[in-house]
Amino acid sequence: MRKAEAIVESGKDQVSRILSGLWPHWLTNPSLLTLIGELRSTLRHCETVLDVGCGNSSPLRFLPKVHLVGLEGYAPALEEARRARTHDEYFSGNVKHLGDVFPSRRFDACVALDVIEHLDKEDGWRMLADMERLATRRVIIFTPNGFIPQRSQHGDLQEHLSGWTAQEMRQRGYRVLGMYGLKSLRGEYHRVKFQPRAFWVLVSMLTHYFYTRTRPEKAAAIYCAKDLVLTAVPHPHTR
Repeated sequence: MRKAEAIVESGKDQVSRILSGLWPHWLTNPSLLTLIGELRSTLRHCETVLDVGCGNSSPLRFLPKVHLVGLEGYAPALEEARRARTHDEYFSGNVKHLGDVFPSRRFDACVALDVIEHLDKEDGWRMLADMERLATRRVIIFTPNGFIPQRSQHGDLQEHLSGWTAQEMRQRGYRVLGMYGLKSLRGEYHRVKFQPRAFWVLVSMLTHYFYTRTRPEKAAAIYCAKDLVLTAVPHPHTR
């Protein structure tokens, strides 16, 4: 079963919402801004984006002039996203069965942020294949670098079941960047391990810009993007 709700906003209202929501993150989570910057660059010219496993506060909500479609399997998170108006449409569904939720619909880009590590490897590869079929321009995966243990809380589907590396994503045709600085600085939920937190967040950001962005094997997380080349499908009545 799926649910959808469309929200129409004027351009001025959308920009106002984006700026008001983004401003607090400059101080509370500056590392998130590096992810938003990569998303804005990679999704340039993409008008429709499927946010796979969108959660309740997707970073994609800060992208202007994009029609965002959110898919989420955890009902409380989907309801929170709807109340916060993070997307333009909302669907309840299992990320392991994207083809069932969207049997005939296509999107310029499909994005899964901190999702694939919550699936086992077989289901993860299947989700990737589904995303590559649904997208016409680009697929983006953001995930911890390798396996990072993480537990579920109150059935929120946040347990980690797999780890993904830059090497295996490159082998599938993805460009890979390192994110969030040195891997040794962060743990569950990408949180900085050490105190004082503000100092180590700064260290993490400096290592991101000056070292790990171009050395994803050393980074806390990896940002993987694949450009798709569409092949013309012949009409069934032509030979």
